[in-house]
Amino acid sequence: MRPIPAAWIAATAATALLVTGCGSSGQDHAPKKAAPRADGQDINARPLAELRQGGTLRLAIDQWITQYNINDVDGQQGDAQEIIKTVLPDLFDSDAEGAHHANPEFLVSAKVTSTRPQTVEYDLNPKARWSDGKPLSWRDFRAQWQALNGADKAYEAADTSGYDQIAKVEQGAGAHAVKVTFKTPYADWQRLFDPLYPAQYYDTPGKFTKSWAGRTPVSANAFKVGRYDRTAQTITLVPDPKWWGPKPRLDSIVYRVLDSSARPDAYLNHEIDYTTALLPEDYQRLVKAPQTDIRRGARWDEVHITLNGGRGPLKDLRVRQAVQHAVDRKGIDEAFAKDLSFELKPLGNHFFMPNQKGYRDTSGGYADFDLAKAKRLLDAAGWKDNGEGRPRTKGGRQLTLDYVLSAGATAAQTDQAELVQQQLAQAGVKVDLKKVPANDYFNQFVNRGNFDLTSFRNVDAVYQSMLTPVFVQPKNGNLFQNFGSVGSPKIDALLRKAGESTDQATAAALYNQADTEIWRLAHSIELYQRPQILAVRSGLANFGAEGLADIDYTKVGWLKK
Repeated sequence: MRPIPAAWIAATAATALLVTGCGSSGQDHAPKKAAPRADGQDINARPLAELRQGGTLRLAIDQWITQYNINDVDGQQGDAQEIIKTVLPDLFDSDAEGAHHANPEFLVSAKVTSTRPQTVEYDLNPKARWSDGKPLSWRDFRAQWQALNGADKAYEAADTSGYDQIAKVEQGAGAHAVKVTFKTPYADWQRLFDPLYPAQYYDTPGKFTKSWAGRTPVSANAFKVGRYDRTAQTITLVPDPKWWGPKPRLDSIVYRVLDSSARPDAYLNHEIDYTTALLPEDYQRLVKAPQTDIRRGARWDEVHITLNGGRGPLKDLRVRQAVQHAVDRKGIDEAFAKDLSFELKPLGNHFFMPNQKGYRDTSGGYADFDLAKAKRLLDAAGWKDNGEGRPRTKGGRQLTLDYVLSAGATAAQTDQAELVQQQLAQAGVKVDLKKVPANDYFNQFVNRGNFDLTSFRNVDAVYQSMLTPVFVQPKNGNLFQNFGSVGSPKIDALLRKAGESTDQATAAALYNQADTEIWRLAHSIELYQRPQILAVRSGLANFGAEGLADIDYTKVGWLKK
């Protein structure tokens, strides 16, 4: 399931591999295929007339959701974003090419009406109402801006970028009009207020967190939460009878907590209706399943290793750079690609995918596999080389790092961690693999910087500015999404300047300048891009590998017999 873009990127546990092309795992001698088109998607697109009314869509999620405010530091898990944008106002949707369009069910129009200062005016659909009967209004916009602009530190906001450039939010020319005035230009203004939260449950720091802890107090979309079943680990969405737009075809959407490794069997047992088919062993089983489509699409989706510069040995830049040089990215890719007919290449950029305009390799040699250089850096950092197979020491301590994984990790995720463990051992770095409960992986470990090394995905960065909280310096104990606490004033300044640029080429150049510094500081090691290869029930329409597009759940449904 694609965590829909919000004001930041969803972090979700990495499935095993990236494949930068399409094909089947059984073609041992087939030529390697290139990256898919940026607008590639496969959703079995069908007109609504071909869909029957009713039926349930059964989906898997990584963990039980404890925070539904996705703007809160504890609400960043990707499944929460998926659900919340299905039940709250979704102001803008992206198409297959990643272009953004106003959702007419919520917006009559939204446009820049002045550039000095930049002013955006929203004309809300007068039919749009919260489930408690209150209409959407400029007050909701104002409350969200005040919560997320960084001025009040009591709000533990995951991302303040964009909101911190707004000067004021006020009522526009009519009862359903909103006027937002910026202090400085902000090119990606469409990513703000999407989804929109209600002022009634957002206008104090307490409400910001507590009102959305484990539940959604109101809704304003085609679906609402019908049931939370903690025992069964399921969350059920049902059509909202108060919805003013087109009636959904589905009777319900059921999200079930399920480890990644268990999903192929769950799909084959008809417990869920789609699953990832990336691994060769999974693909070979799933492709043979009756009434199953293998749907493929391009997606903004990367797998990386985060290095925690906020604690322990990795606080030393030389040690982080040594880790970068000791990790053989090409070796990791080749190990996973040996049974695939897909071309796998190390990713050279944190902001752009290889099939995306603006991409260039900005790694500058900092991620090149160079064991000798890694050893020299560790020598310079004072870690004594004790000979092959023995950890380095300093002041009586061994050079030991923990690599945190979810207990729900796939075998391939564990294999990746073990490869990294073996590679770093050659440089004298001991790596302890630490598996933690799946429900705690993000909330208790990643989000709190409670790791030395970990690997997960950033997905759907259709706006580069969505990555700002991943790379800005933490402030006042708030990590934003920079879980490894690696950053600099230079990076912050470049990202801010890029966010203010309304020229795409200029912005891309600035993001790439920032990325050069991100590689130098050894913030994270990019491994590969991961497109979508999914096994989906053949009878399911308007759903699957949607690529850069958002899912419209009012159009998802089952074909008539």
